[in-house]
Amino acid sequence: MHGRCNLACRYCYLYEGPDHTWSTRPAAASPEVLDRTATRIAEHARVHGLPHLSLVLHGGEPLLAGAATLGRFTALVRERAPEGCEVHAVVQTNATLLTERRLAALARHRVRVGISLDGGLPAHNARRVDRAGRPSWTAATRGARLVAERFPDSYAGILAVIDPAQDPVETYESLLTLRPPTLDLLLPHGNWSAPPPGWEPSGTVYGSWLCAAFDRWWGAGHREARVRLFEECLALLLGLPSAVEPLGLAPFDAVVVETDGTIEQVDSLKSAYEGAAWTGLDVFHDDFDAALAHPAVAARQAGAAALAADCRACPLLDVCGGGQYAHRYRAGHGFANPSVYCADLQRFIRHVAAVLTADTVPAAHPEGDHP
Repeated sequence: MHGRCNLACRYCYLYEGPDHTWSTRPAAASPEVLDRTATRIAEHARVHGLPHLSLVLHGGEPLLAGAATLGRFTALVRERAPEGCEVHAVVQTNATLLTERRLAALARHRVRVGISLDGGLPAHNARRVDRAGRPSWTAATRGARLVAERFPDSYAGILAVIDPAQDPVETYESLLTLRPPTLDLLLPHGNWSAPPPGWEPSGTVYGSWLCAAFDRWWGAGHREARVRLFEECLALLLGLPSAVEPLGLAPFDAVVVETDGTIEQVDSLKSAYEGAAWTGLDVFHDDFDAALAHPAVAARQAGAAALAADCRACPLLDVCGGGQYAHRYRAGHGFANPSVYCADLQRFIRHVAAVLTADTVPAAHPEGDHP
């Protein structure tokens, strides 16, 4: 929706990473791009008989486009979508521009609000600063609390990027104070050629962080908030399908339409190298089936067959799924590698499996006793 941001987060993979294509595109999507994109979305839903679709209004900071623009575009998609296709719309924002008036406009158009924060304390968000280097914490938490208190039905949840230097239990509990219905704990984008912060080849700092947070979440005895990564890991261990990109073998199901109408692969690929998300397609000349047929996309739809040999031989394959695609990149070798987080994911998955087994499998009874 908008290709610029009012913040300058020091770790941002989009504006601080190796891909600079954002700088060559318009700041905002034009009415013509939005109109054509709505038509393409409806067309795809109709051709494939989709009962529902997910519309994520993204940026940059999408609220720079204006809440009214976001609402109008969402209404246009719903108007053109085939009968029986439910459109689930969410805007992903840093929350600094949220006001009661803007939230009311979004609520009228049934656009839910997802918030990006790295924790519920100022110290957790020290790297989330504006272009003058000033902290965004005060404005962001004011916006988050406004959603939680005044528009709870619009609150989609919080997306938090893990910082291994921060205490995992403190981070989790601090986020709970913002009352999110759902938490997405994300591993920082990194790969073999550009490892994530604090990563060591023989270590599992991120896996250990996730284990500690999981134990706190699981040990509560009731669901304080949905933590998507934890719930999806449990589901996969129980033989159910996954709905998150970092785990499982389900084919990815998202594309990005940039502000100029270009159709690209998911933007996390931009953390790998310049042009990694490029397809050569756009909404004026191509439909989304053309994106499905693109070789890079087709490879990602192939499941285990597209993974490295080490991944295919791993007993955790069905749960791990090779990890997030962007995290497998190694310069000169492409994406046919295990995730840079391979050891971390193994540590986390095995830990969750052990906890699940210990809490659900009845203890053995001495011979002659009966349960």
